[in-house]
Order: sequence, then C-alpha cells, then structure tokens
Amino acid sequence: MDNWRFQRDSARANLLAAEARRNLAQLDLSYTEVRAPFDGRIDRRLQDPGNLVGSGESTVLAEVNQVNPLYVYFNISDADLARLIGEAHWRPGNAREVQWPVFMGLLSEKDYPHQGRLDFASISLAPTTGTLLLRGIFPNPDGRMLPGLYARVRVPVKEGPSLLVPQEAIGYDQRGTYVLIVDEKNGVQRAGIRTGALVDHLRVIEEGLTGKEWVVVKGIQKAVPGRSVTPDKADLKNPVKTSVPAAGQRKAGT
Repeated sequence: MDNWRFQRDSARANLLAAEARRNLAQLDLSYTEVRAPFDGRIDRRLQDPGNLVGSGESTVLAEVNQVNPLYVYFNISDADLARLIGEAHWRPGNAREVQWPVFMGLLSEKDYPHQGRLDFASISLAPTTGTLLLRGIFPNPDGRMLPGLYARVRVPVKEGPSLLVPQEAIGYDQRGTYVLIVDEKNGVQRAGIRTGALVDHLRVIEEGLTGKEWVVVKGIQKAVPGRSVTPDKADLKNPVKTSVPAAGQRKAGT
C-alpha cells in the first residue's frame, strides 16, 4: 500500500509539472505575437526580420498611434481657471464625470468646427508658468486629424447674448481699454470698457457699454474726445451668432 501511495503521489507531481511546462510553453508562444492595447495606425517597422531583439534590453519594434478618439493637451492660465470655476462652476476634480464641452480648430480651419469634452485636469498648476494642464478628447473617425498637429482650443464658460464691437474700434491708453462713442449731440466721448473673448474680428464687451451707444469704427484718428463730428451711422453688416466667452485660446499638441 505504501508503494501504491508513492506511485499515486509521484504521478500527481508529474502531472502538475507537465501542466506547468505546458503553461510556460503557451506563454512563450504568446510572446511571438504582439497585440496593441487599442486600435490605431502603426508606423514603419524599426527592426528588420532576422535582427536580434530583446537581448538584455527592451527593443521597440514599431510605434502605434491611437487616432480615434484623439487627445488634445493644452494649458490655461490661472485667470482663465478662475473664470471657469467661478462663472461656470466647473471643478477640476470631476472633469471626467461632468464632460464639459471643448471646441477645437486646426490651423487650416476657420473657427472651431470640432467638438469634444474635457476628461482630465492636472492636480496642480505648474509653478513656473502658473498654468493648469487640461486634456480634451475628440472623435476622429475618418482619421483626418493626425497626432502631433497644433490646434486652437476654446473652452466655453457661459452661453448667452453678448455685446460685440469690431476689434479695430478698441483703443488702449494709460487709463485702460476704451472705445470712442458719439453722444446725442454728435460729440465724441471716451468710454472705458472691459473686454472679453475675440469672436472672429469682433471683441466681446463685458462692461462699459449698454448696447445703445454709437461706437466710432472708421476715422478713429480724426475723432477727438470733446469735439463734434458729423457721423455717418450704419449698422453692423455681418452680425455673428455664437456662444459667448470662452476660457481662452491656446495652442495644443494632439
């Protein structure tokens, strides 16, 4: 009986050893096929068939880039971050859950035709620049946008009607930003303003104007505060329909 028990235990040990060798062989076989953890495009091969690889160091065979979706990294200043948190009530800690919208335009495109969402925010501002790193995720099903491109990024703070004036009508002096307006007696007056985002060639006016003023757009060099003029009044020919103020524009590497 002792001999039979010995043979039984020896057979069980041999079986376990054979299963271990089988699992090790399967693992070695799996190393012969390299699978990417995501869908994407593979670049040129960095090693040729027959080259010795993995001899004491990791060897890169090729690079794979994910193109759909595409991640866009960009930085916003502490001032823009304060607006985003204060006016929009956005919080960096719940960037993934909130799915705040973000818009992007390539250098060859007009405006911001691509819409995505914020899904990451750094835990602290960079001490050297005072900026916060954010990441937006954008769908790219046709693969038109390539990794490494630069883009313009806009993060909206709020939506609603805004007062817009042409950028060329805005002046700057020691007292700050201003525009020249014509009063009911055709006299030129200086009006201090606080500006917002730039929309095409128009600037958002956040404070200083009510929308009922006539702003001097052409012939600004001849308009002097306190003097009377003969204005040629005209409405803005190309009003812009858009959602207002963004947290700013930044170049970002995709």
